[in-house]
Amino acid sequence: MKTLAIFTSGILLVSSVAGAIAHGGATGIVKERMVAMGAMGKVMKSLSGMMRGDSDYDAEAVRKGAAVLQSHAGESLISLFPEGSINGPSEATPEIWSNWQEFERLSMDLELYAAALGRAASKGLAHSASGSGMMGQMTMGNSGMMGQSMMGGNAMTNDPETLAQMPVEGLFKMTAQTCSSCHTKFRVEK
Repeated sequence: MKTLAIFTSGILLVSSVAGAIAHGGATGIVKERMVAMGAMGKVMKSLSGMMRGDSDYDAEAVRKGAAVLQSHAGESLISLFPEGSINGPSEATPEIWSNWQEFERLSMDLELYAAALGRAASKGLAHSASGSGMMGQMTMGNSGMMGQSMMGGNAMTNDPETLAQMPVEGLFKMTAQTCSSCHTKFRVEK
């Protein structure tokens, strides 16, 4: 029992040190948002393999991943960026605050798309069910809702139930493109 306690303590210590190194010594709100971004990045990496067919589709994993994304998006994400909080190792650019409405819109879109992705998870992948290339049509902008959103406009609806009628992989792509758009506009290039 004592060995297990020592082992567990060692694991926790290594995890803490690794976390501090990974976030470059960030503290406070900067560390909070880095942790949130890390959690979302981990989900996106995991789900992207499923969407590409590199791993088996798992509806429950998609649902859980979408819930993680949703929990860190919207107002939760917005609250992690109080004006001027770019001290230390922050990867945020000052453009967040000079273009606040765009940042808010992207944060809210991320929450909406994640909610729709979670609701649609049980449908499975459209391309594996039909082989018809539906995802290609959807992601190239041939669909009203999706084409509008992916070409830079807002989604035609802010109802996750309506969006959940779209193919899972299309919703995932909308989610990923929202992340990418936000990072392109508001994140320091590495």
